[in-house]
Amino acid sequence: MRDEWKSKPLGEVTIFLNGLWKGEKPPFITVGVIRNTNFAKDGSIDDSDIAWLDVEAKKFEKRKLKLGDIILEKSGGGPKQPVGRVALFEKEEGDYSFSNFTSAIRVNDPRELDFRFLHKFLFWKYTSGVTESMQSHSTGIRNLNAEAYKDIAVPLPPLPEQQRIVAILDEAFAGLVTATANAEKNLKNARELFESYLSFILTQTGATWEKRKLSEVAREFGRGKSKHRPRNDPKLYGGPYPFVQTGDISNADHWLTDYTQTYSAFGVAQSRLWPKGTVCIAIVGATVGETAILNFEACFPDSVIGIVVDEKIADAEYVEYLLQSFKAFLKEKGKGTARDNINLGTFENQLFPFPALKEQRLIVDRLNQMASRKRDLEEFYTKRLTAISELRQSILQKAFSGELTSPLSRATKQAAE
Repeated sequence: MRDEWKSKPLGEVTIFLNGLWKGEKPPFITVGVIRNTNFAKDGSIDDSDIAWLDVEAKKFEKRKLKLGDIILEKSGGGPKQPVGRVALFEKEEGDYSFSNFTSAIRVNDPRELDFRFLHKFLFWKYTSGVTESMQSHSTGIRNLNAEAYKDIAVPLPPLPEQQRIVAILDEAFAGLVTATANAEKNLKNARELFESYLSFILTQTGATWEKRKLSEVAREFGRGKSKHRPRNDPKLYGGPYPFVQTGDISNADHWLTDYTQTYSAFGVAQSRLWPKGTVCIAIVGATVGETAILNFEACFPDSVIGIVVDEKIADAEYVEYLLQSFKAFLKEKGKGTARDNINLGTFENQLFPFPALKEQRLIVDRLNQMASRKRDLEEFYTKRLTAISELRQSILQKAFSGELTSPLSRATKQAAE
């Protein structure tokens, strides 16, 4: 920050307003309530699914959003998304408020502090990781330490300088938004192209292809084991035996090479080790239908089905690719309960196409080549997104340390190309 720029604590230059939810005492008024789900990645508000709720008219009077209010996520978040996100409210008309998981930050004196400047500053603080150290999650939900947040020092250059910085950032970020959208689109296209190719290969069944149940091509076909209760007993964990969970399967790409938990000798004794090459199917929750092949011996719970294929009939890689192509079908099969799930019965009468073993292996070779190209593209565009994010952070850092002296159109133009 420039030496001549003064600063003040955020809590001194703004007021914080608490959110609200459904009303209990009439009279009521129907208003659009901004929730955590309406926060966009770029710090704007996605109003495509704003909740319209009946709230108490008296409470709404003090919580009606105004142009320039900054909505702060004070509760929520997750392991990869700390609380502290901000979104700028830019509507000039309509009745809108904000949920009790958020607060509204309102500038006290617009002659001292431009709300757009403040929004970009708080957005930078969040994306720099500042709020991560201000959160707690002892109750199972992450909460922001409001007092620590209010102590953040806000730079206060002269108002014309604030407005100049905002104009430069707006121009720069317009290019970065385009660059990000292009990279994300290309990343999605790479994945969709592989999925389309996978579906095409495995649906063009030949006349000699047999229809078989999975149990008919397996030496073992069953659910994992985790008999001990409670499941979170510490003595189950921390040993040398890999313990694969549904999230590990979802994060894998054909072969499962990483895991996040291990079993102790006690843990493995109440479970079982499945051999390398076992095809795993997640059968509950958000990961239902996700599949991967074990690249090592491992245990897994009863929320996972294991298939040890009969090598005389089937190829494990073919089976996993086959299940990938049926993923949407399996997910649909799992719907209709409080928690999505499938089970062994899902596969009891389900028939899958199996060519001769030699042809299965030829298909696997073709799919592996295509998958390798997909991974190369994913790596390229993921690196591009990382570079764009780093450029954005660099620009913001320069802006709020007083080093932003000229337009950045050249850098952002290059990023967009």
